[in-house]
Amino acid sequence: MMNNSKGISTKRILMMLVLLIMALIFIAPFYVAVITSFKSIENISISQMWDFPTSFSWYGFAEAFKKLSPNLLNSLYLTIPATIISSFIGSLNGLAFAKLKFKYSNILFAIILFGMFIPYQSVLFPLIQFFQSIGLYGTIPALIIIHVIYGIPITTLMFKNYYEEIPDSLIEVASIDGANFFQMYTKIILPISIPGFVVTAIWQFTNIWNEFLFAVTVTSNPAKQPITVALVNLAGSQVVEWNVQMAGALVAALPTLIVYIILGRYFIRGLLAGSVKG
Repeated sequence: MMNNSKGISTKRILMMLVLLIMALIFIAPFYVAVITSFKSIENISISQMWDFPTSFSWYGFAEAFKKLSPNLLNSLYLTIPATIISSFIGSLNGLAFAKLKFKYSNILFAIILFGMFIPYQSVLFPLIQFFQSIGLYGTIPALIIIHVIYGIPITTLMFKNYYEEIPDSLIEVASIDGANFFQMYTKIILPISIPGFVVTAIWQFTNIWNEFLFAVTVTSNPAKQPITVALVNLAGSQVVEWNVQMAGALVAALPTLIVYIILGRYFIRGLLAGSVKG
């Protein structure tokens, strides 16, 4: 028993050490970004990269926010509608595939899931030509349409797995009472779908907010570009103000960080919902 307990404690200590080292590796870039953003440009150098700032300067954050604030709003105008729309469409699809039995449903579901594996690059030029033909090229609505379409497969899959754990008796009772599909969805399913919506909303919000390829190609006008593109443009042609760059990166990451802080515990609950069968 003594040897066994010593073995377990040794394994636990080794595991904690490994986790601590991994945590330090992940935290190190964030630490450098934070301390660099508070330094003045004169105090920034490779040799002093790890040094704590001797005097705090808000110039980096002030300059970054001044340059990025319009693009920050563009990202909000893009991400919030695209997240909401794709989540609701995914929930409707998920409910239909989980609870409604119809011919070729499995084939149709597989076709929808295939959309997750289509590379962005393969549809880039047709998308640009399409939006040019309908007059939406270079606009935020074009990006919203793209991310809604690309988000439907993954949100459908998430909600299908979530709704499969809902008892069929709820659906049967609603059908007996004469409720149609949308009445059943709004009256019964939607109120118990909050964990599923939290998971899909966080997933979609993060992916859309951080997306770069469509953002840089579909919105050629700098005034319409999301923050991910504007962040790249912060770098000067001759002199790079690293304090502004690092502060800009923190400003760009702040919305997703806030979402995780507020909804993080619900995100874990939503992921675990439906994970245990039976």
